[in-house]
Amino acid sequence: MPELPEVEVVRRGLERWTTGRTVARAQVYHPRAVRRHEAGAENFAARLRGCRTLPPRRRGKYLWVPLVHGQDGPSHPADGDQPTTALLAHLGMSGQLLIQPAATPDEKHLRVRVVFDDEGAGELRFVDQRTFGGLSLHSTVVGDPEFLPAPIAHIARDPLDPLFDEERWLSEMRRRGTTVKRALLDQSLVSGVGNIYADEALWRARVHFERPTQSLARAEATALLGAARDVMNAALDAGGTSFDSLYVNVNGQSGYFSRSLDAYGREGEPCRRCGTPIVRRSWTNRSSYFCPVCQPAP
Repeated sequence: MPELPEVEVVRRGLERWTTGRTVARAQVYHPRAVRRHEAGAENFAARLRGCRTLPPRRRGKYLWVPLVHGQDGPSHPADGDQPTTALLAHLGMSGQLLIQPAATPDEKHLRVRVVFDDEGAGELRFVDQRTFGGLSLHSTVVGDPEFLPAPIAHIARDPLDPLFDEERWLSEMRRRGTTVKRALLDQSLVSGVGNIYADEALWRARVHFERPTQSLARAEATALLGAARDVMNAALDAGGTSFDSLYVNVNGQSGYFSRSLDAYGREGEPCRRCGTPIVRRSWTNRSSYFCPVCQPAP
């Protein structure tokens, strides 16, 4: 499942290629791809037609494109020209948002095509082999400066967000009375961290995934948050983590941070700090990878 770095890589690509363009038409080839758009595929395509796209935004693992209805005006909204609708995207396990020249042959698992009205702009294509991801149109939260889609208003800010409230996170995490990895994956506490980067942050901070949150000293919790920031920034620089061809950026290129992982997926390989073999444990229908020496069990 793409996490914050992978989604941010896609968002940056979209920002470069789609900002300020007007939608000429949209085509939905698989209804499941727009299943979260309750009014259906035909309504989805009709509502997109004529909309102008603003710079895409992201919160955690979600990204969205604010839309201004009508074809006139600048690429950024002026007073009275505020977007009230957003195109929300979730990549699921295999979703891809690609910018392709119109002449490019259709992908095998093409689900939605968005065509812009200016020649040479290319097409925005949503490709999804497993159809766990999707696109949908939603009203934005009234008065929100980021034009946040209403369905994700409950999602917390992520550690790379300048407005992330570290003090609130420290307080809430310790108050929850849970284990530290569960707290890292709780999107109402902090968004964008998934299984891969949770394990990587915990390894860097030398914290076992089953440590109770109440047992973390303030310095340990702060170091863990810093480790999460560091590993996600490093992943961003590498274009994200790709284990197969399903995660790619808007140009179809894979990220290569998987080569730099210290814990996740390295069962039996030596810890890069102490040489002890990395251990994998089953955890809530997933796996946790850790060093039993550097990250002692509670």
